[in-house]
Amino acid sequence: MTDLATIEAFLYREASFLDRPDLDSWIELYTDDAYYWIPATEDQVDPINHVSHIYDDRVMMEIRRRNFIHPRAASKDSLTRCSHLIGNIRVIEESTEGTLIIESNQHVVVWYQDEQRLYAFTAQHALSPDNGSFKIKSKRVDLINPEAAQKSLVIYL
Repeated sequence: MTDLATIEAFLYREASFLDRPDLDSWIELYTDDAYYWIPATEDQVDPINHVSHIYDDRVMMEIRRRNFIHPRAASKDSLTRCSHLIGNIRVIEESTEGTLIIESNQHVVVWYQDEQRLYAFTAQHALSPDNGSFKIKSKRVDLINPEAAQKSLVIYL
């Protein structure tokens, strides 16, 4: 079984890239076939047959990253700052080839356009072993209020 401290350090590293924000380093944590999903309803079973807040494959993640860092992007008109608080990290499943399903509770404060926003959610990461660390195969963000209208998410949570 993988050491929980190693998993925690990896999740903290992902959060630090988002907090800066350093999307160039952040996206390198993901596999080429990765996806990032924020369901729009509680217990949503799939992103294909239901509306989601975000369902991005690696190509869409690259497009959002490029748009965020572009010097003329609207997101550059205001500072974006984040602060992640991660807790209750637990291993849900470990396959024989070493892929892990990890859940954690997270609170993220986002400062954008002179407004502070708070997001609380359960994150589920599928992690594949990669040279002593991990790569993220998927990340699912289950907001505690998924049915509520969400303001534009300018950065990944």
